[in-house]
Order: sequence, then structure tokens, then C-alpha cells
Amino acid sequence: MKIIFCLLPITLLLLHLHSHTTFASNSHLEGFDHEDDLLPDEHTPNSVKLTDLTQPPPPTPLDPNPLPLYPPQPETPFDYWDEDEFEGIPIIQQQSTSTPKPPLEDPEFTKNATESISESQSHINGNHNVVLKNKKSPSLEILSVTFLILFLINYFTGKRDNEKLALSWATMFATKGSIFDKNFSLLGVADNDDDSPLLLKEGGNVFKFYATGRRYCCGLFATIQLKNRQDLISRFYNFLVSAKDEITFQVYMNDDSMDHVVFALAKKKLAKVMHKEVRDLQKFAGLLSPPTGRKWVTDELVVISESKEVAGDFITEAVLDQVFGDKAFEKFGKDFISMHFTDQHPGTHKKMLFFKFALPSANNMADMTRLVALVPYYIDLIGRYKLSSQARSKAETARVKAAQEAHRELLNARQEALHRRKADRRKMIEEAEAKLSAEALRKKEAKERARQSKKAMPKIKMTRARSKEERILQWNLIFCDDLGEETE
Repeated sequence: MKIIFCLLPITLLLLHLHSHTTFASNSHLEGFDHEDDLLPDEHTPNSVKLTDLTQPPPPTPLDPNPLPLYPPQPETPFDYWDEDEFEGIPIIQQQSTSTPKPPLEDPEFTKNATESISESQSHINGNHNVVLKNKKSPSLEILSVTFLILFLINYFTGKRDNEKLALSWATMFATKGSIFDKNFSLLGVADNDDDSPLLLKEGGNVFKFYATGRRYCCGLFATIQLKNRQDLISRFYNFLVSAKDEITFQVYMNDDSMDHVVFALAKKKLAKVMHKEVRDLQKFAGLLSPPTGRKWVTDELVVISESKEVAGDFITEAVLDQVFGDKAFEKFGKDFISMHFTDQHPGTHKKMLFFKFALPSANNMADMTRLVALVPYYIDLIGRYKLSSQARSKAETARVKAAQEAHRELLNARQEALHRRKADRRKMIEEAEAKLSAEALRKKEAKERARQSKKAMPKIKMTRARSKEERILQWNLIFCDDLGEETE
């Protein structure tokens, strides 16, 4: 980032110098003489000022034998005058020898000459403006190239910083002898391969970590979400809006290792948002006030739990002394964001544990050691935890009620979808009928009347008529049955 701020003053200096050189060069353009060259020399004879041509000449005494304006030219059969070669010069048509040519002091001729010179000057000024407008300034090109250079420099430096931060976390907590190595038998995605990478890179600022091989859980999945440092615009945005590097742990608990538990712990603002937006917390849990007569979490945190029993069992003395106490939280809990335990997760896997922490800098990665240690601690605590009979019956009742409400909502959604499909079908039929002709409409109405009349008729059951032999056989069977009853 220091390189970017060093290059910005150099760019502004180049733009400033270029603006001065452009202004100085515009005073003398190619194809135009200097303004001093256009001014007449006072010592040069027969020189004419431009301002004198715009006014009529002073009156002179009339000559009894005036000379013609143009000397007589010999009459030739071919005329090589090109009208497009000279512009602004009045065209004087040839007159017969009997008609005298206008004298020099004729007012009409002087007026035409003045207008022609004015038009010539305006034409020259117009061409001068066109040249100035067509001369492009490379300021936009300089800015574009500078932005591209800054973008490339920021891309490589930001990418390197993100990779360094992710690798520092993996080196601290996922290498041999670290916390996850002692608590999980397999780290990474490869099977017992020391050369396999521990982190999976999914983008310039997203890294994944996987661990498995521990009791009470199927596995652990961690997502490192870093700031988008490789994007120049995002980097400037992060200066205006505070953003943090975060890591989220998702623990997939076994179905038989977790009881009916809904619990969350977060900072005050985030806790209120979670209680409103997270579905299981909204249905089963509520915000708990600090209990009296026992040690509790710091005032910066809020507990969301299904019951006070669950909250009291999960906020242990060891956790308060290590992280969530008043003194410990100031030193070791500054990077804590939230944690959430639930057996009613809306995804495919119901029983989940969530931990969310902020990442410190690469040089201070050891500051979050106690926060990372909470993950295996709560896996063992929840895996061994059992509710009391009273709390269990209350939790089961709440879950049955929630299941009924979910089933009712599903039925309502299906009925709404069915009504919506019927309405769409009815609308399509009406649009199709509107496009039919009168004859087609009459046929359709006749067919509909026939169907309605057939539907209104009483239903008659048709039976096949039996033959004479079938009736005789049936009578014989009935007669035999009666005789058998009489003999008995």
C-alpha cells in the first residue's frame, strides 16, 4: 500500500507538467505563423494594415481618365480559371467593352471587398480553433496506465499478504504438535500424506481447512474469510468501512452424541440480530439476563439459550477464567465474535456447532490460542452432556410443536402453489379464448353445454341380462341349500 501512495504524487506531478507544456505549445501551431509575422512592418513600403481594409478608403479626387481595375486580357478560346482554388475572392464577371468597369472608389465594390476579407479572417480563425480542438491531451491515457500499474501492484501484494496470513494460521494451529494435530487424527484432505496441503484455496481471499477422526463428531470444517486485499477498489473501501479477517468453524456432531440443545453466545448487537434472524434461536431460545449469585460472562456478551439449565451448564468456571470472564476477555477474548450450538439446524445435518472468530495479524497469531482451544473443549462437553428429565420433556414438547407448525406451513405452501397454478391456467385459457374467432367460440360453448347437461343427468348402472340357463342354475343352488338346512 505504501508503493501506491508513493506513485500517486508522481502521477499528479506528471499531469501538472503536461498541462503547462500543452498550454505553451498552443501559442505556436504548425501551419500558422506567429502573430508578430502577421503584423505589417512600418518601414516596409506599400504595407497595408488589416484594420485599414475593414474601413472604406478615404475619398480621393476624381481622375478624368480613370484606369480600369484589371488590365485588359487577351481573349483566348480556353479559360483555365479554377473556382475552387481560391476562396473568399469575389468573382467579377466579364463585361462587354461597351460597359465601363467599376472604379476603385465605388462604395459597392469597397463593401464587397470588406465582406470578403472578414469572411477570410473568420475562416482562418475557425481553422485555428479546429486545430486546437483536434489536438488531444494524453491526460486520460496517463491516468489509465497509472491505474493499471497500481492495480497490478496491489493485486500481487494483496495476494501475497492473504496467503501469508492463512499460512501463518495453519502453521500455528494445524501443523505437527499443534491443537488440531493433538485432537484430530486426520488434517487436510489427503490420507496420511505429509506432503499434502493443509489449506484449500478457493479464491484470492478464501481458504478451507478440514479435520476428522475424533469422538462425538463426524468432522470439522473451517473457512478462512480474509479481506479482499488483491482488489484495489475493495482495499480503498476497507479504509472507509471497517472489516475484519474472520475464521468460522463448523463441527458436524454425531446424531447420538448431542442432546436437545439450542444455545448461543455473542456480543450485544450481534446477539440481537441472531435472535431475530436465526430460525432455531427465534423458535426455541431467548435472551437470558445474568443470574444472581454466581459468576457470569462479561457485560459485552449476551447469552441466548433454550433454558437456564443449559446456559449454566455450558458457561463453566474454566471457560470464564480462560476467555469469557471480565479480566480474561479484555486480554484473550478481543477476537471473539460468536458461537452457536443447535440440534435444529435447517440444513441436511441437524446437530451442528458454530464458532466464529476474528483473525489477528500474522505476527500476533498466538493471541487467539485460547479461542481455538474452545472448539475441542465444547465438542467433548456437548458430547457428554445430558439434559435433566424436566428439561428434556420441555424440549421435546417444544420440538413436537415446532414440527407440527412446520408441517402446517408446508401444507399451506402447497395449497398456495396449487391455487397459483390454477389461476395461471385459468388466465392462459382466458387469453386463448380471447384470440378465438366467433365460430370457434360458439363451438366451444356448445361443447361445454353438452358436457354440463351430461354431467347433470342421473347415473344409470348398466347390468348384463342373464340367460335362461344361468337363472335355472341359480334356482337349483338356492333349492339345494334349503334342502340341506331342512335335513339338518
